[in-house]
Amino acid sequence: MASIQKRIAYGFVAAVISVMVFHQGMWSILHFLALPGLGMPAPFPMDGVPPFGVPRIVSLCFWGGVWGALFGAVWRGPRSSNWWAGIILGCAAALTGLFIVSAIKGLPIAGGWVLNNWIKSFLINGTWGLGVGLLLAAVPAESSSRDDHAYR
Repeated sequence: MASIQKRIAYGFVAAVISVMVFHQGMWSILHFLALPGLGMPAPFPMDGVPPFGVPRIVSLCFWGGVWGALFGAVWRGPRSSNWWAGIILGCAAALTGLFIVSAIKGLPIAGGWVLNNWIKSFLINGTWGLGVGLLLAAVPAESSSRDDHAYR
């Protein structure tokens, strides 16, 4: 079993990679399909985010990494269940965005209760969470060191 520090680091890195590949991948699909009500702006947004003006993609990677670090620290289930635990992580992130982040930013709570906003949020964040779970499942398990077996 990896130490808590390694699990946190693996979770952070997996989540950042998942933002760049899975999150932005789903964002790209929604952008290019341009379905009515589900369209998105161009992926990998570089517009500045207050208060420091960092590019939005950097902010998404950072906050995704924070969620991933938390996931890495607390998820202790079998590696084979990481994919569905990751989807649950993505749903938790979507609900946090819809209710808490929107309130902090002064935006309409729950996406203004518009169904398409919920669909976009759950598609993008759920795909991101799935990516986190799959990436963490791909991290090789640590084997016991020789010292652990020296006196058995």
